[in-house]
Amino acid sequence: MYRVVKPASADAVVQFVRSAGQEGRPLSIAGGRHAMGGQQFGSETTLVDMGSMQRVLGFDAARGLIDVESGIEWPELMRYLVDAQQGAARAWGIRQKQTGADRLSIGGALAANAHGRGLRLKPFIGDVESCVLVDAAGIPRTCSREQNAELFRLAIGGYGLFGVITSVRLRLAPRVKVQRQVQILDIEELMPAFEQRIAAGFTYGDFQYHTDPDSPDFLRKGVFSCYRPVAASTPIRAEQKELSPDDWNELIYLAHADRTRAFQAYSRYYLSTSGQVYWSDTHQLGPYLDDYHRALDRRLGASEPATELITEIYAPRDALTRFLTDVRERFRAQRTALIYGTIRLIERDDESFLAWAKQPYACVIFNLHVVHSPAGLERAAA
Repeated sequence: MYRVVKPASADAVVQFVRSAGQEGRPLSIAGGRHAMGGQQFGSETTLVDMGSMQRVLGFDAARGLIDVESGIEWPELMRYLVDAQQGAARAWGIRQKQTGADRLSIGGALAANAHGRGLRLKPFIGDVESCVLVDAAGIPRTCSREQNAELFRLAIGGYGLFGVITSVRLRLAPRVKVQRQVQILDIEELMPAFEQRIAAGFTYGDFQYHTDPDSPDFLRKGVFSCYRPVAASTPIRAEQKELSPDDWNELIYLAHADRTRAFQAYSRYYLSTSGQVYWSDTHQLGPYLDDYHRALDRRLGASEPATELITEIYAPRDALTRFLTDVRERFRAQRTALIYGTIRLIERDDESFLAWAKQPYACVIFNLHVVHSPAGLERAAA
């Protein structure tokens, strides 16, 4: 990139956009710097780093709406909501967030039209009431379903192509307690099980599948975890089971060194937590160990550094089993190093212009091991 600028206000964003226009310099935009395509690091671009814009601008507790600057990340937003509603008879929380990492910006979730593990939720556009976007001319525009509606449809899921999002008004959901229920299923049972859980009122869930290609359970057996609302009086016990950072490090190691043992350990842990109660918002948070692969490479004795590459495929729900049969055969034949993956649901997005959820899909996430050698990178690109 050419340079990095860090605006601290919407006015500063306007000035940076106008200056870039005068220079004929393209812009790229970053929040948490976790975009899968790496498009925030454009060649010879001015990178607008939104990380300094993390304020809450307003909270309407009557209507369940909150205005935030686009650089705010999920933990700060959720902490604000909990602190601001201490003692409230009815509290609000977020509807959904991406899983697997927390230090992701709200602006990034909007730009990617991200999703979480809701069982009956659209992508993130369904959670957005409006946003303010600075266009290529440096003009701030409020975008909603009623105002600048075309730009609203373009910007959400537009990956920053249509301007810099400076603030977002989010639709919240009632903050309730949910209970986890866990079972081990085969892939042929998964879609009927999802349908049964939805009919029974469960609101969140996913399926974390077996990743050892040498096992007959590869991409077939998995941990099915779903969450249903329970009464507000249901206690959340102080001694609930959770994995420590050391536990996560060991699981990550096993996921690379002995995938069957990794699945066995993960399954035992998750089954032991069945029945535990959480809050509907904070149960979506999860640990992410920064730079974990550096220590892992040393432990594995790797001669070249490596990372995991995340990708996601959207399969028609009635074709999920067929799709995974094909993937199973190809991954085994190619010896693809599959480290971790989940299956979640998404409802059809009938609002955004660049909609990826064109129908109700099963979303299959693959985390693939990539060695950063010339041969490893070429293999990943293929």
